[in-house]
Amino acid sequence: MDHIENLRKDIGHPNIIKKHSASSRLWHWLNLLVITGSLLTVLLNSTLFDVNRNAHYIQEQLHSVAVSITNQQASHVAHGLEDKVWDIHSYFGIALTALFLFRLSSSFFEIKEQRFLFILKKSIQYYRSLSKKSTQALHEVTIKFLYLLFYIFLSIMVITGMLLTFKQDLGISQETSHNIKEFHGFAMYIILAFIVVHIIGVVLAEIGKNRGIVSHMINGGK
Repeated sequence: MDHIENLRKDIGHPNIIKKHSASSRLWHWLNLLVITGSLLTVLLNSTLFDVNRNAHYIQEQLHSVAVSITNQQASHVAHGLEDKVWDIHSYFGIALTALFLFRLSSSFFEIKEQRFLFILKKSIQYYRSLSKKSTQALHEVTIKFLYLLFYIFLSIMVITGMLLTFKQDLGISQETSHNIKEFHGFAMYIILAFIVVHIIGVVLAEIGKNRGIVSHMINGGK
């Protein structure tokens, strides 16, 4: 794949070959922070801020100081705590949407050889040119298709997330909102699975023959 990688040049320094543009590197690390924060809010609401568990805890604590409330009242308070975390989740979602739009728009300012679709096309052509017998070429084209799936599911998660965030303003019904939430959750699990596979792949590459992936995503690579 060297003949593909070497075509990617840094726009500001045309004599220096870059594997990753500055905008893609910025997006990568900011995206990592935002997705991590978003997933943490989901984890918090499924553990520390679980409504049923907290409702029971609230009743127990108030009962210890001779204050009694109904299950409905305790659940109302617990839901309020959960909603606060979901508000933070929504902020992360808005940030993720902004980053996604940034990634789409910035790609138009990258040189052709640095654009994802161009790289995907070249990977497919390289794989076909070797009569589909190269393990390395198959590996490269598989990775590119995994990234394509990542972008697809990321767009689904962003769109469904914004629909849920502004469902009242958009007049979305409760039933439709529930269906959108199902798609949103499914996309989230796919993204989470991709992140796990991505991290494992990077670690294996760093301890194997393809070292420097992390540093290349910081300095652009050569």
